Amino acid sequence: MAPHDLEPESGELLAGLTGAEVAARRARGEVNDVPVRSSRSVADIVRGNVLTRFNAIIGVLWLIMLVVAPFQDSLFGYVILANTAIGIVQELRAKRTLDNLAVIGEARPTVRRDGAPVEVGTTEIVLDDLIEVGPGTRIVVDGQCREAHGLEVDESLLTGEADTVVKHPGDPLMSGSFVVAGSGAFTATRVGRQAYAARLTEEASRFTLVHSELRGGVSTILKYVTWMMIPTALALAVSQLVAKHTGLKDSVARAVGGIVPMVPEGLVLLTSIAFAIGVIRLGRRRCLVQELPAIEGLARVDTVCLDKTGTLTEGGMDVAELRALDGAEVTHVRAVLAALSGTDPRPNASLRAIIDAFSGDTAPAGTSPDTASDAAVPTPAPGNGRPAPPPGTRSLPFSSARGYSAAAFVQGPAATADGGSPATRPVTWLLGAPDVLLPHGHPELAAAERLGAQGLRVLLLARSTRDLDAADLTADVHPVALVVLTQRLRADAADTLGYFASEQVSAKVLSGDHAVSVGAVAAKLGLAGAADALDARSLPTGTAELAAALEEHTVFGRVTPQQKQRMVGALQHGGHVVAMTGDGVNDVLALKDADIGVAMGSGAEATRAVAQVVLLDNSFAVLPAVVAEGRRVIGNITRVATLFLVKTVYSVLLALLVVGFRVEYPFLPRHLTLLSTLTIGVPAFFLALAPNTERARPHFVRGVMRYAVPGGVIAGAATFVSYLLAREHYRGAGALSAQTSVATLTLFLISLWVLVIVARPYTWWRVCLVVAMAAGFLLVLIVPRLQHFFALKLVGTVMPWTAVGIAAVASAGLELAWRRAGRRAPT
Repeated sequence: MAPHDLEPESGELLAGLTGAEVAARRARGEVNDVPVRSSRSVADIVRGNVLTRFNAIIGVLWLIMLVVAPFQDSLFGYVILANTAIGIVQELRAKRTLDNLAVIGEARPTVRRDGAPVEVGTTEIVLDDLIEVGPGTRIVVDGQCREAHGLEVDESLLTGEADTVVKHPGDPLMSGSFVVAGSGAFTATRVGRQAYAARLTEEASRFTLVHSELRGGVSTILKYVTWMMIPTALALAVSQLVAKHTGLKDSVARAVGGIVPMVPEGLVLLTSIAFAIGVIRLGRRRCLVQELPAIEGLARVDTVCLDKTGTLTEGGMDVAELRALDGAEVTHVRAVLAALSGTDPRPNASLRAIIDAFSGDTAPAGTSPDTASDAAVPTPAPGNGRPAPPPGTRSLPFSSARGYSAAAFVQGPAATADGGSPATRPVTWLLGAPDVLLPHGHPELAAAERLGAQGLRVLLLARSTRDLDAADLTADVHPVALVVLTQRLRADAADTLGYFASEQVSAKVLSGDHAVSVGAVAAKLGLAGAADALDARSLPTGTAELAAALEEHTVFGRVTPQQKQRMVGALQHGGHVVAMTGDGVNDVLALKDADIGVAMGSGAEATRAVAQVVLLDNSFAVLPAVVAEGRRVIGNITRVATLFLVKTVYSVLLALLVVGFRVEYPFLPRHLTLLSTLTIGVPAFFLALAPNTERARPHFVRGVMRYAVPGGVIAGAATFVSYLLAREHYRGAGALSAQTSVATLTLFLISLWVLVIVARPYTWWRVCLVVAMAAGFLLVLIVPRLQHFFALKLVGTVMPWTAVGIAAVASAGLELAWRRAGRRAPT
């Protein structure tokens, strides 16, 4: 029989596969080859940047211009090539950053091979591997339970059922579930795309994806632009080729010149670049963004739900005091705690602190742990500092839903009631929250509450006469001691909470600890409303009532994992955009349902799997940087989109006016390439990557169009008026060139003023940017070679100054329209 076929009942730990067996399975392809979701493949990146709808349109027009027009009129095609190349390079940089961080943050399951535990990557698991699990472990492949020590699994992400499932040897385990209590091991029965969660979603943690209003808005805008562009472009092409008697090549060039600026070709590019640069910047802070729109989502968040342990406080704790109760001897209490610490192979932070403090303690022979019992306790195993539970010891591991752990030790020989033969009977010990183990009004609760009010964590050690399997295990307990733990506050937590308060982002602390203790910790960090902490066991169950309670209070204690999930839902029901941060298995459900889930890198595998953002350095202080990066992306893309769509609107309007008045289109492609480069392309690149801390506003499409439509209408109408006046002023040979130059000057000045408005508030570099763009156009007007290259030459003084006057009036109209749109902007 192979080592992995041994049954756990034999008392021998299963050894797992041998190296030869692993190699054989790899050769047969029986590996967990589910792809990592951290980023797109290189082929997908290239395809996504090259094969776009607008690249196809621009590409066809570019080929036409290469045939019928001078080189200058095909410059727009080279700009598209450069933009596409920039987009590919930036996304590849972002991919490299994401992939490197994903390797650092990925789950590394522990498998037994050749009888020894070893950590491997998720994709290195093979069929029949024996995988060890503990609290917070995510089940990454389907399997069959082989070992179970109080193993409880949450399958709610798959089945929707909130109750945990106790697993015994022989029971199935499904990928996508996670361990909430206990430990064990299971054999992988289905790996890769055959696993349950993989069949559903291609990866066990991708059950929901972040909604991106920004990307959705850009897609909506492009759809509307396409609908407008196609009929307008066809009408313009017909009018230039049929209605006028200019040469074929010139007619084609002017028709193309009218179509090209309708395409907001750089908008998608700059949106992708802004996200990519955001990933790179956050990557330098060791922040793994598992779903790119999460950057945007955090900027829209108005409520942050925080778990206390691991977020406001560091994970570690220290035993500050051991307070024996009811005459119990401290020596024996310490021995009981040492024994309890040996029953959980994967202790949590509280139990680790107890292990550090009491693992070397033993009970003197022949004495009892307290005055009411003659129970004996096990002694530590020599040399390892941790107790080795004696045969027959049974344990109930800690879970957040229960609020305590327990163990039953077999008592030493004692006389039976009738004085007969010696017998053994188990004594059950419990360690957990005092207000969970003791009934309301118990005298020991007052002492625990006083300690909790100082920000200390208090655990109760109690003895029960009931069997460990009893449904009412806590119904009759005898308190033996209070264990007082100190919690280490994060040095950066107060500043981070202060940042959220200054940005009008509400912070809610949801903790499984005693409400008074949680409130004291939050008060030390300066969180408003911390003094009015509320016990979650008193919260209403109705969504509306729960939402009202959440609006009134800031700190909540004794919150169960299911309550955290319902509280997030209630906040969302109240119209809030909610982020949830946490590191423990009790946070998984809430992290999944929140608009944005943020997990600590040292947290449970399950939390990292469902979160959109993972803080690999466990630094709560990184959150403001993530929020700021999201605001930069949203605010800057809004600015950039406004620039591009003003151009689209005035291009469509000019085309319609040209068709309606049956005149030549006023521009050649080279003119609009120059204008787009100086007033949109170059400025948009800098503006898209600039710092921006403005609070994100909702309704992206509505907000952008509120500015772009009036701006484009004013620019298009003013330019066409200038063009008509120039047609009346200039006659004879070369008149069209002079008319084009006047129209170009008018449109440039108006577009420059659009840039002046969009660039606000001003900084030194933004002023320099505007001045540099103006200087570039002036250079074209005064340098003969550039005049010839771009076919721009102002004739006389009357029409150029008339163009300046029209542009000034139009710019004043832009200011009025912008201010009115700002007053009506959504909030």
